[in-house]
Amino acid sequence: MIGVGRTKLYELIASGEIEAVKLGKSTRITTSSLHKLVMQRRAPG
Repeated sequence: MIGVGRTKLYELIASGEIEAVKLGKSTRITTSSLHKLVMQRRAPG
């Protein structure tokens, strides 16, 4: 959805920049955390 690779995505999860939810064996990313990340990256300076 945001165009980053798997390794970068795992780095973002580990750093706490993206919230991940574990559902069984699947790991899902919340849309609110993706929105927050995009807005932080777009903010000037």
